[in-house]
Amino acid sequence: MRLLAVLAAVFMLGACTPLQVQQAGAPPIGFQGPRIEGDAFISFDGARLGLTRWEAEGEPKAVIVAAHGMNDYANAFHLAAPWWASRGVTTYAYDQRGFGRSPNRGLWGGELMIEDLRILTAVVRNRHPEAPVVVLGESMGGAVAIAAFASDRPPPADRLVLLAPAVWGWSNQPLPYRTMLWFAANFTGSKIYTPPRWLTRRVSPTDNREELIAMGRDPLMVWGARSDALYGLVGLMERGWREIDGVSVPVLYLYGANDQIIPETPTQQAAARLKPTDRSAYYENGWHLLTRDLQGPVVWADVLSFVLDPRKPLPSGAPPIPGAPTPANAPRAAEMDVDRRAGL
Repeated sequence: MRLLAVLAAVFMLGACTPLQVQQAGAPPIGFQGPRIEGDAFISFDGARLGLTRWEAEGEPKAVIVAAHGMNDYANAFHLAAPWWASRGVTTYAYDQRGFGRSPNRGLWGGELMIEDLRILTAVVRNRHPEAPVVVLGESMGGAVAIAAFASDRPPPADRLVLLAPAVWGWSNQPLPYRTMLWFAANFTGSKIYTPPRWLTRRVSPTDNREELIAMGRDPLMVWGARSDALYGLVGLMERGWREIDGVSVPVLYLYGANDQIIPETPTQQAAARLKPTDRSAYYENGWHLLTRDLQGPVVWADVLSFVLDPRKPLPSGAPPIPGAPTPANAPRAAEMDVDRRAGL
C-alpha cells in the first residue's frame, strides 16, 4: 500500500502542468522607452496596453491613474471619470495585461501587472509634474496597487484610493475552495471556467441593472477565467490582504455593505491594518462596483474630495469600515447611527 501511495504521488506530480504566467517581452529595436501614444500605454518591455483618458480642461488640479478589476478593462471608470474631469481631475485608465485591448487576453500577468502600474504612474508623473498623482485601484486593481505600494519600489504617487480591493486570499479561502483550485490550476491550467447560470442569478457585482446589461454586451469584457489565472488572482489577493500595512502614502479604502464578491471578514481585517491617519468608508447602499452602483455619485464625490485634500472629512459622511482606524475628524459609525435615528 505504501508503494502504491508513492507511485500515485509520482504520477500526480508528473501530470502537473506548469502554471502559465505572462513573461516580459524584449523591447523592439530602437525602443524609445515607456510612453503614452494615443489610446495606448507603451510599457517598459514594449508591450502596448490599452489606455483611455478623461482629461480636465487646462491644467488639472490632480491626476488619477486607474487600475480595473478582474476580467474588466479601462471602461470600468466611464461613469466616474468624466465627472471628475468636469471638476478639474484628469484620469488615465489602462487595460492591464491579459484584459481588454492589451495582449494575451486571459493569460495571467503576474508581477508584470505591478511593474506596469509603477511605470505608468511614473510616466503620468512626468507629464504632470505640478499636480498631485493618485493611484486608484478597483477590486483586482486594488490588490495590484497594494502590492506595488508595499514593495521596495512604490509608484511615484501621492496617495492611494482602494475601491473594494480584492483581499480574499489563501488565508481566508475555505479549505475546499483552496484544494479544488490547486488541483484545477496544476492539472487543467488552461481550462476556462465560467460561473454557472444559477450563481450569476444569485450573485451580482452591482445594483445598476443597466450597467450590468452594457457590460454583458461589451466585447472587450472577459467572461470566464483560466484556472491558472484564478490561482494567480488568489495569490495576488493574499498579498493585498497581508501587505496593506506596508503602504506609506495616505489611503482611502471604500467598501459596500452589499458587496457579494469580496467578503466582509477579510475586508475588515485588511482595513484594520490601515494607518491611523488613513480613511475608509462603509456604504450602506454600496455594492462591489462602487463607482457604477446606483449610488455611484456619492462615491465619486468622496473620491474627488480625498484626491484634492486627503485631510478633509468625506462629503458623504459614511462611517469607517468596521474595525478600521477612525481619524479624529471623521464621524464614527456609532455617531452616524445616532444621527440617522434622530433624522439628522
